[in-house]
Amino acid sequence: MNREAIVEAVTREVLAALTARQDVCDAGDKVREVVANGADRVAFHGEAAEVPLDMARYIDHTLLRPDATAAEIDQLCREAEQYHFASVCINPTWVKRAAENLRGTPVPVCSVIGFPLGATTPEIKAMETRRALRDGAREVDMVLNIGALKSGDYDLVRTDIEKVVDAAHDGSAVCKVILETALLTDEEKVLASSLAKQAKADFVKTSTGFGPGGATVYDVALMRETVGPEMGVKASGGVRTADDAEDMIAAGASRIGASAGIEIVGGKDGGSGERY
Repeated sequence: MNREAIVEAVTREVLAALTARQDVCDAGDKVREVVANGADRVAFHGEAAEVPLDMARYIDHTLLRPDATAAEIDQLCREAEQYHFASVCINPTWVKRAAENLRGTPVPVCSVIGFPLGATTPEIKAMETRRALRDGAREVDMVLNIGALKSGDYDLVRTDIEKVVDAAHDGSAVCKVILETALLTDEEKVLASSLAKQAKADFVKTSTGFGPGGATVYDVALMRETVGPEMGVKASGGVRTADDAEDMIAAGASRIGASAGIEIVGGKDGGSGERY
């Protein structure tokens, strides 16, 4: 079977499982019932407005704006320690500072690789990963080579991911692969997720936060169906409220990337607090 046939078969199987769900993916209560199964999926308990007490552990507290200052990074780290977020997610130039701020706390530093375009070479991405780990990162979020994926150069996409995964795992770090789903067809989302799984990445992630769109419940569910229950799925981009976060978790997300983490944990509208 050639590549096109394989992609079509995998996509058809995944989309068939979701076809009956698509209408309910925009309705919070029903999507919870449909997809709240599996090791990394969480069902609601009580009223929809209630935020789970452990919500913070799902959130990568994020600040990736190019004009972020040292003082803002320091504040981000203080907030992450205070609220017990899953990590802080920052640009590589701030990794060493954040690691020093968070030394002695359980909060790891996550950095981004090949960000935000994914168009650097595999060797440079691997080098960037090793440097981030030397500076103190324990997780990396890499952007896959979107142009290569769309060109059908699947070997390059897989190699690109593998080199970063190998560098990360050599340093006992977690590797997440950013798909930038708003730029992809459903077939490409399925294929990219499958390639990340083949390359032994730990997570697939929806978005950079700098693309034309962010995470959707439908994309999270599609990615979860593709990678299965063991691999992580991170919903990132436009997740601003507790309701947003709960819907993503119910759809299969095991991590949330958000710059409005405090607002989410507090159950407030985080729209004015977006800090990507």
